[in-house]
Formats: sequence, structure tokens, C-alpha cells
Amino acid sequence: MNIDPQRPPAGTVRSWLDHRASEGGMAFVFPGEGSEMSWRELRAEALRVAWELTRQGAEKGESVAILHPNGRAGLVALYGALYGGFRATMINLAAGRDAVSYALAHSEARLAFVHAEACDLFEAAKPRQMQQITINDTPPGAKLHDLAPRDHALLMYTSGTTGQPKGVVHTHASLLAGGWTPTIAHGLTPQDCGLCVLPIYHINGLCVSVMGALVSGGSLAICPRFSARRFWSDAEAAEATWFSVVPTIISHLLHSTADPSAETRARLRFGRSASSPLAPDVQKAFEARFDVPVIETMGLTETAAQILSNPLPPGVRKIGSPGRAFGNEVAILDPAQQRCAAGVEGEIVVRGPNVMQEYLKNPQATEDSFAGPWLRTGDLGHMDADGYFFVTGRLKELIIKGGENIAPREIDEALYSHGDVIEAAAFARPCASYGETVEAAVKVRDGSTLSGDDLKQLCAERLGAFKSPDQVHFLTELPKGPSGKIQRRKLLDILPTPDPAL
Repeated sequence: MNIDPQRPPAGTVRSWLDHRASEGGMAFVFPGEGSEMSWRELRAEALRVAWELTRQGAEKGESVAILHPNGRAGLVALYGALYGGFRATMINLAAGRDAVSYALAHSEARLAFVHAEACDLFEAAKPRQMQQITINDTPPGAKLHDLAPRDHALLMYTSGTTGQPKGVVHTHASLLAGGWTPTIAHGLTPQDCGLCVLPIYHINGLCVSVMGALVSGGSLAICPRFSARRFWSDAEAAEATWFSVVPTIISHLLHSTADPSAETRARLRFGRSASSPLAPDVQKAFEARFDVPVIETMGLTETAAQILSNPLPPGVRKIGSPGRAFGNEVAILDPAQQRCAAGVEGEIVVRGPNVMQEYLKNPQATEDSFAGPWLRTGDLGHMDADGYFFVTGRLKELIIKGGENIAPREIDEALYSHGDVIEAAAFARPCASYGETVEAAVKVRDGSTLSGDDLKQLCAERLGAFKSPDQVHFLTELPKGPSGKIQRRKLLDILPTPDPAL
């Protein structure tokens, strides 16, 4: 199967895995374990999973929940669900109990693959009796469901502006296109080995890294999580030629004492940054210290990750821009849904083979997310005369912390769950390390002894520590508009920047 830069991959994940297995070669490397897995081994394991799910009575397109961190077992569960014709439903292990419970219920998954470290979360979050799947001595030979490119393949939940997660549905076609866009943008080949430190239960790790390896025929080193201390040694052990990270990781590496060896520097063709804007000063400092070019990109869960990328050297990289379109079409539209001229701000929209099929069981949200054939990103920006895009703001009120989307309403609702809270609003504070951090303002009842630490603990228990506010401000009144709606964006203007020394 040759890669055509003008045409997305045909077929299904099953047909592509069959092809890679027939070619042979290495699929995944696990630096922490010192082990490897070939494409043939992966196909054999995926087939066993597919047989077991079929034997359990799973229907074609049915959701199969996967609660696994990065590792061999999680990859086998993912590929097994995809190979068997089921909808792999990736559960964010960093999410709080409420979000996990919602995803398990909304997806209607009956069967789940659960890693040992996720058992407590699963037991606390599952809304009903669900069966955990264990693959032991599965009898071979179960007849698999027929597959087509437009069949459901992936279900991944992402926070929306309303605070209620939306289930993004990708087909086999759009999932493969999600591996194709970075392949053609970055010139990935079977000789490349990527380094993945991002969780594969997020779209970046899953599509750019995992699907990118399948489409390109290269290999991928999978680390359990990011470690600044181990990053360069893992890259060396895997003989990585590229890596995909988020801006916070670049910042952590820049401020660590670890350095890559001369051989690792020479072998690395590039590193890519995605999920949130990369500060130009950080990018320049990283490249000056490590002599590894950083390619800034942009993507969404709804587009199977990447929609924009800067070219590789010696192509022109524009600092501060996530680049040009590769594999899809990106445009700027005005409020009348007409294309804007170069330099004129509007909403960034995209269309192409990597765009999602729908939001599961949410036709209104699906309809609202499109302007004709264009998927609305909710981001404001402009395009220059050379076709490079620049993001200037967001229409959606999402907080983007370390590349993760956080809906303010999720935090609002957690705060409102305390009986002393009368008004509440979460908002974003610009941050050099994380891009944005979470803060909140509340009005509490007279005589309340509630503290900021009390509310932060409440949010951490309900949503996870990552979404818990770093600061909680107590106000006598929150700013409101004429209709009485709290004006979230005014909070940043009226509240002082916290003293970092405190």
C-alpha cells in the first residue's frame, strides 16, 4: 500500500494491519520494558481480542470501553476492537469520576478492557453492571464482522462549551486519514521511529503517533508517560527519528538538566508540537539548546488530530503559526460564512477526509458544529498571503491547560454542588508553563466558613486534580450582563494576578 500525498488511505484498519503484518517489520518498542512487538505479533494478538469480543456477542459497531494507560495491553485492546469491527471507546484516565461515568453510560458499552491501575476508577464510575474482558485461551476461528471504510471505529469524548462531554465518532476512513495527514506533512517512512509520551487515550497520541505508524509503516516507541529525566534516554534506546509532544513538555525539557547525546541529536529529524500554541521564545530556546527543529501544528479531536503543520526544514517554518493545511482544506470564514481575504480575522474552519462523522447521539451538536461542508473549530484567526494560519483567539469558552480542553461549566457545576456557593464561574489565566491555568470566582452565603482549599478539594474529587482551580476568588458579586448572565471573561480583568511567591 503506497502513500499518495493527494489521496487518503483506502480500506479499513483491519486491511492495513493485515498488510503491515504481511510485510513484517517492527511495530512498537517499549523502552521501559526493554521489549518489542512486530506487526505480525500485533495482528495475531488483535485477532485473538476480536475473536473473544465476537464470542462474547459484541455486535458490529458496538462500543467497547478501553481503560488503559500507554503500554502493550492497551495497544492490543485498541487494535483488537478495531480489527473486530467494534467501536473502540477510549476512556481518559486523567478525567474525574463524573466524566468517566458519563462516558461509560453514554457510549452504552457493555464490555470493557480495564488495566489494574484503573480498576478503582472503573468500579467507582461504572453506571451499571459491565463485564471486564480478559483474553486468555480464546478459541480461534470466530467469524468476524464484515468491515467497510465508513463503519464506526473510534469513540472519544471531548469537553464542550456546555460542560457536557461530547462523543466524537470517527470511522475507519477518518481514523486512517488521521494517520495520513502527519505522514504526508512530516514525510514519515518505514525507516522512521517515533517517540510517543502522550497518552493514546487522547487523539494526538492515538492518531498522530499510533495511526501514523500504521499508515507510514514505521515503528513507534511507547512510553508509559512523559518523564523529563528519561525522555532523551528513551529516545536514544529506541533510536527515535521524531517525537510528538505538547508545549508544556517542551518547556519541561528546556528547564531540565538532561541533554540528548550527540548521536540522538543527529538522528532526530524533528519534534512536533500540538494541542495548544507554542510560545515563540520557548521554541527558539529549545532549538538553540538541543539543535532539534520543532514543527508547530494544530489539530482537533473532531479532525482525528492534525489539520495544520509547518513544513519540515528546509521548508519555511513561521514561528507563531501552526502552519499550512496538509491532507485537508482549511479556510477563514466571516459571520456570513464567506471566505475572508488574507489578513482578515474570522473563524478557522476545515473540511476533509479526517473530519469526524458525528457527535454520538447528539444530532443538534453535530449540526451546530458545521457551516455547510465546513467543520467549525471555534478558533479565531487569519491566513497570510503564503497560506499560513495564525490563531488569534477562541469563540468557544474552553480553557486549554497543557494542551487539554477543560470546559468551564464542568468546574462551575462542581462548585455549585456545595451548598454554600451562590454564584460560581471558572475562567482561564494565561500561564507560561501550561498555556492557561484554571481559576474560579465564587459568591458564598453570608456566614459561610468555606475556604478556597475546601472548594479545590471538592473539584479535585469530582473532576480530577488537573481540572481543579489553582486559585479560588471570593467576591460579593460576580460581573453580569443585562440578562443576569455571569460575564466570565470580565473576571480576568477585575481579579489581580496571583503573586507566584505566595
